Amino acid sequence: MKTNLQKILSISGQPGLFNYLSHANSGVIVESLITKKRTMCGSTTRLTALSDISIYTTEEEIPLHVVLTKMHEKLGEQSAPDGKSQAEELKKFFAEVLPDYDRDRFYASHMKKVVEWYNILKDNASLDFELPDETKEN
Repeated sequence: MKTNLQKILSISGQPGLFNYLSHANSGVIVESLITKKRTMCGSTTRLTALSDISIYTTEEEIPLHVVLTKMHEKLGEQSAPDGKSQAEELKKFFAEVLPDYDRDRFYASHMKKVVEWYNILKDNASLDFELPDETKEN
């Protein structure tokens, strides 16, 4: 089953990723991909869909799903480096996966999030993504 990154959310201040379930009167109901625990996020909570995230390169911004796909092509069934890895190890990894990433705007803290998200999706969802065009058709 393909993963719809429009429904996979990062919640400010919360570790992990969440699956959007439903709209509620005062916010949204989400489910943790890791624990499967459901919770409600208020309307003031900062939610970001992974489909809205891009990575800076020297030429353009690359959508996150493209970067995650490149990571999967490189890693196969292996996990990405741990999010707690040293910054130099993460920079070396991204230099292999995305050689033209913008070294001035794509920080080690961003790299940590991306590898953590990759590992969560690999273990709890799918690395086969619904593209925006496919979502509109369904």
